[in-house]
Amino acid sequence: MKSRTAKVLHELGGRSMLVHALEAVRQVGAARVVAVVGHDREQVSAAVTAHDAGVVQAVQEEQRGTGHAVRVALDALDDVPEGTVLVTYGDVPLLTAQTLSTLLLDHTHEGRAVTILTAEQPDPTGYGRILRDGDGAVTAIREHKDATDDERRVREVNSGILAVDAVFLDHATRRLDTDNAQGELYLTDIVATAVREGRPVGAHVLEDVWQTKGVNDRVQLAELAAELNRRTTEHWMRQGVTIVDPATTWIDSDVTLGADTVLHPGTQLLGATTVGEGATIGPDTTLRNVEVGDGASVVRTHGSDAVVGPGASVGPFAYLRPGAELGARGKIGTFVEVKNATLGEGAKVPHLSYVGDAEIGEGTNIGAGTITANYDGVHKHRTVVGRHARTGSDNVFVAPVTIGDGAFTGAGTIVREDVPPGALAVSSGSQRTIDGWVQRKRPGTPSADAAAPADASAEETAGE
Repeated sequence: MKSRTAKVLHELGGRSMLVHALEAVRQVGAARVVAVVGHDREQVSAAVTAHDAGVVQAVQEEQRGTGHAVRVALDALDDVPEGTVLVTYGDVPLLTAQTLSTLLLDHTHEGRAVTILTAEQPDPTGYGRILRDGDGAVTAIREHKDATDDERRVREVNSGILAVDAVFLDHATRRLDTDNAQGELYLTDIVATAVREGRPVGAHVLEDVWQTKGVNDRVQLAELAAELNRRTTEHWMRQGVTIVDPATTWIDSDVTLGADTVLHPGTQLLGATTVGEGATIGPDTTLRNVEVGDGASVVRTHGSDAVVGPGASVGPFAYLRPGAELGARGKIGTFVEVKNATLGEGAKVPHLSYVGDAEIGEGTNIGAGTITANYDGVHKHRTVVGRHARTGSDNVFVAPVTIGDGAFTGAGTIVREDVPPGALAVSSGSQRTIDGWVQRKRPGTPSADAAAPADASAEETAGE
């Protein structure tokens, strides 16, 4: 990956490849999960613990192959497991729990020692090939580097994902050797062991080859991310969500959407964002960990860790920062930034304003160009505006300050002191007009030329 980040921690669909893998095996219902960590294990181990502290971690000090990794995993357990062991990987993020469950059912129903998840690849280069006898029975898996020219023509490949009888797996991994082109302990060699011992071996062929594809560089990561997103958008459209342009709409795996919601082009719904029914999102909107209520509208907006109530409207060109909470039927309008602030039901901040560290009561309207001056250079302070207040345009609220229920403020007011309920606060003086100032102070300018006819007309009127 050419990255300081461990490969399996790179993300697609809002989750790391590691989390996709852990979620799949947990959903299958595994009694115990063992994660084998080796390269970049400090990063990977911390990520495993953060996601699922119940996972047993086994350290592979030397990377001696997949067979060695499984042996390390078995040795990390207090006893030899019973039943079936499922072996999968941290870099096959599209593999689903449904596929793993089907693999396990096939394995147990047929009473096999080993069942291999396989797929037909148009270009099998680099994959281990599935070798079968004349009757179609699986006889071995041959790694690409060890395969003959005839064997390399086989298109059925090993995904590396296996269901194996636990007792046999313990026995077979102890007998692996390094007699191969890479000098490693291949897990795939347990297939030949099972065949020699007369144990049943089979393959579960998966038509959906995307689920078996791994990631080894950022090109492959992007390819799988695009395919995952295609599947995600298709899922939500089948659940009753309208996605106008799936090609420009990105939806993370943990997002939930209600029926009859419409997503317009350029929309990105990330993290744990939830959108209710009948909402409209986009175009050109990015929301991360945002809760959007039924029937709300969010247009050309960037938001994170915020709440938009039912029937509320946001945007265009709004910025919802963490802690922003808009009540039902409220409005955050054009070029408005809101941070760590609560707007009550029906409250509105329609234009060109910054509302930070504030509480706006229900039904209140905040005038255009308003700023809550919440920072004194050392500490943040809160502004509280009561219910059904009306504040004028171009106001500055110097926090901490409270504007009472039903209070009004005049245009251009700087509010430094609390305003009682029902009062009017005005801080600007009376307007002063100086006639003829431009002709005297800016003679010969375009402004003076423009004003000249009006000045002449005024003098004629005065002479009459």
